[in-house]
Amino acid sequence: MIRNVIFDIGNVLTDFRWKEFLEDKGFSGEVLDRIAKASVLSPVWLELDRGVWTFEQVMAGFVKNAPELEKEFHAAFDDMTDIVTIRDYAVDWVRNLKKQGRSVYFLSNFSEKIERECEKALIFREEMDGGILSWMDKVIKPDPAIYQLLLRRYGLAPEECLFIDDSPANVQAGEALGIRGIVFESKEQAWNAIMDYLKA
Repeated sequence: MIRNVIFDIGNVLTDFRWKEFLEDKGFSGEVLDRIAKASVLSPVWLELDRGVWTFEQVMAGFVKNAPELEKEFHAAFDDMTDIVTIRDYAVDWVRNLKKQGRSVYFLSNFSEKIERECEKALIFREEMDGGILSWMDKVIKPDPAIYQLLLRRYGLAPEECLFIDDSPANVQAGEALGIRGIVFESKEQAWNAIMDYLKA
């Protein structure tokens, strides 16, 4: 029986709208693509989520990838307000599951800076039973350690957990530990799959 539902945050309960964010900052075309390739789409971004590097070290990593864009990186990322925005169904989903008697958790690769500057996008956490943001514990998905930490911290049995993430690799990592998984593709697909699991 599924007693616990665990959600990824980015592109599941929120939009990680990095492209629109860069457009909002005035970037477009080739420059936007170059900024993204050297930052959001580079392995350095994972270090922001891991929380071991300082923000200054992460920015230096971006600059190392594209030295000619140093000014643009600061213009883009010194303030990351609204790079993450809440999806309109997020709070309702959590409340619905809680009314059904399920416990609800979050498990997300997430940086301290974005948590602080996009706090209003994370209001659904107030309705949840707990969770892990990667930066706090210095470990990111799909490392098995972050799943094991969540299970241990909240006393959860893996076979009683259902995990929803937009990354197949992250879902598979949970499944390897006995956690049921759903790869998020759309609001309707994911919610129907959740309900199917809960009826079983």
